[in-house]
Amino acid sequence: MSTVLITGTTGLVGSRLLPRLIADGHDCRALVRSDRPVRADATPVRADLDDPNSLVAAVQGVDAVVHLAALFRTDDEDAIWRANLDGTRNLIDAVTAHAPRARFVMASTGNVYDQDQARPGRESDTCSPTAAYPASKVAAEALLRASGLTWSVLRLPFVYGDGDGHLASMPALATRFGLHPAHTYSVAHHRDVAVAVRLALSGALDGHIANVTDDAPVTVFDMARLAGTPIDGSAQPLANPWAGRMDSSFLRGLGFRPSVPTIWEAAADEIL
Repeated sequence: MSTVLITGTTGLVGSRLLPRLIADGHDCRALVRSDRPVRADATPVRADLDDPNSLVAAVQGVDAVVHLAALFRTDDEDAIWRANLDGTRNLIDAVTAHAPRARFVMASTGNVYDQDQARPGRESDTCSPTAAYPASKVAAEALLRASGLTWSVLRLPFVYGDGDGHLASMPALATRFGLHPAHTYSVAHHRDVAVAVRLALSGALDGHIANVTDDAPVTVFDMARLAGTPIDGSAQPLANPWAGRMDSSFLRGLGFRPSVPTIWEAAADEIL
């Protein structure tokens, strides 16, 4: 059994990853602010990424950190940078000072890849996003790579499943951002986020960035249909056809195989 500190345990990804790591036999510490409830089989750690002093007790004695906490559903760009870059810096500093041998796994995003790319994004690509959320995550990745810690970065796609509501939000997102119905995204089920995190915790990804995807990208049109709120199709040309797509060859070369290969199988198994 290893002791793992997990940030972002109240989010869509963290709340579904936490019970899976507990089931794996890890002694899981859930970093939470104030008095938010935590599962009885996890150890709550009251701390705040904005408060470096509060992180000392959180990281002492841990074997690994899984850093999922992030801010992106806001128009407050300063808040995004504070949470995603400054908060990550504070956590890195605490681990460096008080748990330097801990393995540090950070979740990032496939949104870091340029929108006008000519193929699915690869980990070796130069990323120069302009939006605050992906730009702050690229900057946080750079901090971790330069930290001297044992690190890995998982760039996550559109994550869905376990009734998290993310897929159900796609019709509204399509309207809000004017998404073309034929636009296609790489996706992964929560079960396979856990598969990738397990691989990272094993040390197989030490010193690497890895894209996480399943076997079949999905159109906005099909995601809306699977969510139960169909949208109209379009025969208009599709701009930036590779935006949102990631190449997962690297991770697959290390043995990653999605347990939920496609969103269609998730639908058939009723685990959307």
